[in-house]
Amino acid sequence: MRFSKLLHPDLINGKIIRTVLAFAFPMLISYLFQQFYNMVDIVVVGHFLGEDSLSAIGTCTAVFDLLIGFGNGFGNGLGIVAARAYGEGNTDKLKKVVAGSLVITLCVTVFIMLAGHFFLKPLLILLDTPLEIIDEALSYIGLVAMFCGVIFLYNLFSGLLRAIGNSFMPLVFLIISSLANIFLDLLFISKFNMGVMGTALATVISQGASGILCLIYILKKTKILIPNRSSFKVGKSLYLDLIGQGLSMALMSSLVNSGTVVLQSSINKFGKLIIAGHISARKVFSFTNIPIFTLSLASATFVSQNLGAGKIDRVKKGVWTLFGLTTVWSIICMIVVPLISRFLISSISGSTNPEIVDYGSKYLNFMQPFYIVLGVLLVTRNSLQGLGSKILPLISSIIELLGKILFTAIIIPRLGTWGIILCEPLIWVAMTIELLIVYFNNPIYKKKDGKKWQTKNA
Repeated sequence: MRFSKLLHPDLINGKIIRTVLAFAFPMLISYLFQQFYNMVDIVVVGHFLGEDSLSAIGTCTAVFDLLIGFGNGFGNGLGIVAARAYGEGNTDKLKKVVAGSLVITLCVTVFIMLAGHFFLKPLLILLDTPLEIIDEALSYIGLVAMFCGVIFLYNLFSGLLRAIGNSFMPLVFLIISSLANIFLDLLFISKFNMGVMGTALATVISQGASGILCLIYILKKTKILIPNRSSFKVGKSLYLDLIGQGLSMALMSSLVNSGTVVLQSSINKFGKLIIAGHISARKVFSFTNIPIFTLSLASATFVSQNLGAGKIDRVKKGVWTLFGLTTVWSIICMIVVPLISRFLISSISGSTNPEIVDYGSKYLNFMQPFYIVLGVLLVTRNSLQGLGSKILPLISSIIELLGKILFTAIIIPRLGTWGIILCEPLIWVAMTIELLIVYFNNPIYKKKDGKKWQTKNA
């Protein structure tokens, strides 16, 4: 019974803080492993291949996030629709959601592969990537884009499992994938001398393995997610809901990452050492931000399931609980990270170069107080998505894109690296204000518990 609750915490009926933490904890461990093996990529490259190769990966990280973020955003949006159908107790609709999601994911995969093939090199040139590292950068990002489908499939299958409350098994498969990725990184780089392409190949193989394991588990253990032939008669209205929700989150991710790509063009102009320091600091940021990120993802599933079940008051209480949890973690980071920031930057980059370490630690230390703002931002945005809001959350991403364009064009040329450091925290404040206004004015938020909310496709 206890193991069953571990696999499927009851987000609709259980005690809010306990069930949210039980649901989010396996995701937290999953993302810890994911960031850990991404960090291992950087550590292995920095230690075995040197600063040029580290800069090559750093200069295309924003492009990588743009490509993969679009596909993963689409998958997260599809998972929200699945969670809502599960909350409604509508098994037939859930199977149709799965069928429609498979079709849409295939289409998105083909689109990303084609976009990567035709536009990656021109984009790297446009971003002022240093000429001495552009070929190495292209070999890394080109391979990832070519095989993006395996990454999307894992995210789709794990997202569907999380939609029905099972966040534990995706963790198991990701641990296996992470260990495989670390082994393959070391094998391809230190033994086969494949350079940064070896890092990309290790990522593709390990993600593909985790996707296959997820699929096998679904086929064996979660019959509720297996569509039959009639399930592929998805219907126009449900397809529109899937595409609308998927596009909303995909565009949100794309706008955010497009802004990061624009910002990267400014970072590249400061040279290889700042690029290396920036990617090292971003890896630490990504690692320390995992609890906030996973709790915000949990909010999307929690809100979706309880919306489907008509428990509006529980939705409100859950969001406030998540605000509190992300704030507690942010305060812990504010205390701990500045004490060890220089050690972390040096360890990850594999360099004691003072320009790399000074910039990276300065970036990290300034970011810490703004984690509180980021936690409220992410929980609010994911909760709005869980409520079915497709357009208004996008405004926050537009604010981020415009803000990064403004910093790149005007502020960074005047303030230098301090302009880069100030950019995101100040933009988060503006985004959070907009999202809170939208959330507290959402029609569903003003409803009282016990009045079931019927979605268009219920």
